[in-house]
Amino acid sequence: MNKDLKTIFGTQHGLDDKTVNFLTNALEKSNLPGFDYLEFKQALSALAKMDMDEPTAFKSAFAAASTMGLTKEKLIKTANHYKVVLNKENQQFDVALQNQTKTRVNGKLQEVEHLKTQIVKHQEKIAQLEEQIKKFQTTIDNADNDVQAAKARIEGTKENFLLTYQSIMNEIDKDIENINLFL
Repeated sequence: MNKDLKTIFGTQHGLDDKTVNFLTNALEKSNLPGFDYLEFKQALSALAKMDMDEPTAFKSAFAAASTMGLTKEKLIKTANHYKVVLNKENQQFDVALQNQTKTRVNGKLQEVEHLKTQIVKHQEKIAQLEEQIKKFQTTIDNADNDVQAAKARIEGTKENFLLTYQSIMNEIDKDIENINLFL
C-alpha cells in the first residue's frame, strides 16, 4: 500500500521525495484495519484518473465505501487519526531539527567565537612580542653609543685617578725629599 500512498499524497509538484516517503511510511505503519480514510483516498485517486469531477468522485467513492460499512463520521474520525499521526511525525521532526541545529549550527557558532577569542589573544601576544623586539632592537642600536660612552667614562675615570695618584705621589716624594733635606 505504501507505493499507493506515495502516489496519492506525493503527486503535488515540488514535494521532497524523501519527506513524502517518510510521512507515507508513517501513515502505512498507523493504517487502521478495514476500509477507512486511506482506502477512501485511494478510491478517490482511482476515480480522478477517470477524469471524474471532484464532487462526483467523492460521492461515488463514498457510495462504494458505505457498502463496506464506512460512515461519514468514521471517514472524518479516521482522517483525523492520520492527521494525529502526521502531527506526531512533525513534532519528532522538530525535535530532531532542533538537535541538528544545536549540534551543527550552534556548535559551529561556538567554535567560531572560541577561535575569534583565540585570535585576539594571539594578536595581543604578537603585539607584546613585537614590543619586546623593538625594545631589544633599541638596546642593540644604542649599544655602540652606550659602549663608547662607557669607554669614555672609564677612560675619564682612569685619567682622573692617575692624575690624582700622580699628584699625591709627587707630594709624598716632595715631602720625603724635604724631610731628607731639612731634617
